[in-house]
Amino acid sequence: MHDPGTARPVDVAVIGGGVVGCATALALQARPGVSVEVLEAEDRVAAHQTGHNSGVIHSGLYYTPGSLKAMNCARGRDLLYAFLEERGIAHSRCGKLVVATRPDELPRLDDLLARGIANGLRGLRKVGPGEMRDIEPHVAGIGGLVVPETGVVDYVEVTRAYATALVEGGGAVTTGARVTAVRAEADRVVLETPRGPRSARYVVNCGGLQSDRVARLCGVDPGVRIVPFKGEYYDVVPSRRGLVRALIYPVPDPRFPFLGVHFTRGVHGEAHAGPNAVLAWHREGYGPWAFNVRDALDTLAWPGFLRLAFRFWRMGLGEVARSFSKRLFVHALQRLVPDVGLADVTPGIPGIRAQALGRDGALVDDFVIVPGPRSIHVLNAPSPAATASLAIGRSVADLAARTFDIGR
Repeated sequence: MHDPGTARPVDVAVIGGGVVGCATALALQARPGVSVEVLEAEDRVAAHQTGHNSGVIHSGLYYTPGSLKAMNCARGRDLLYAFLEERGIAHSRCGKLVVATRPDELPRLDDLLARGIANGLRGLRKVGPGEMRDIEPHVAGIGGLVVPETGVVDYVEVTRAYATALVEGGGAVTTGARVTAVRAEADRVVLETPRGPRSARYVVNCGGLQSDRVARLCGVDPGVRIVPFKGEYYDVVPSRRGLVRALIYPVPDPRFPFLGVHFTRGVHGEAHAGPNAVLAWHREGYGPWAFNVRDALDTLAWPGFLRLAFRFWRMGLGEVARSFSKRLFVHALQRLVPDVGLADVTPGIPGIRAQALGRDGALVDDFVIVPGPRSIHVLNAPSPAATASLAIGRSVADLAARTFDIGR
């Protein structure tokens, strides 16, 4: 499907063949006269974060109004739905139910409603227990919020479609091309890869789990460290998928950085439960005991890590306990769907989130895009980056046009 690439110089080399990298390459290629090559480390696109997520098309409900997340999610969601329709990619605008299970969560449900309205969401409405069970018959709660614009899709299919469109337009996607060194010359940048050196006038770093390292290869101090967190899922067994019609989410606790376990119904009919969030010791290893010495040392040596651990150690212990105990994991799920039992779920495929962490121990919450010499670096693109990918790509292309004076 993909052009294997050539050694010819291009205007922009995009490092990283995930959903954000391929969307960014498409947006750059749409600029007049701009040639683009995507360099992907693995033997296929969407090999890491993109290929290990829950497939949710996010509405933009949770994000601070005016933030890059909020603006790009709203714009990107609409662009994505249009792209899916144009390309005939299977998806479902199934909606989401956010469930309050305790009285103290009801005010937060009101806050979410106000935030969603501020972010331009349409069709939001609060519901009581009776209407909640009309929507999701097995759910338990004392109040809920219906979010109609949420959907699901397979982001591997989306990324492949982006890559196909790029190649159809004359661009290149080169796999097996992990960038190992970067050398700046007078009018170009040379990137060393196992497929041979690649030459480009400019570089856009969408390296995801490796983005901070790629930035340093390009001579840029990213100011953050990517700390990987593993999200562990369970799959609902086929005979019990009727427990979940669409998406069932908890009310997020503002004290904690992660959302909590929830249920999602995939575009192919599958149903997932999770994820929890535990520290990963390998940026690209998905097995239960995956460990990489360099990755572990990079995390432990970062000044912000100990500050983070001190702030969230209680929450972290709970996440680790659920990681080792299926019973505890299921108990957390039963807050939302009491009928789910131990026999109803089996271990699923985990994902690893590239979370940028500051020196002060603060988890970077918004997208971070930083220019450098002949380069632009997307250093933090957590959820909803897949939903927002086309909008992020256009934002980066706009920045490239101004910074590099290309494609105007």
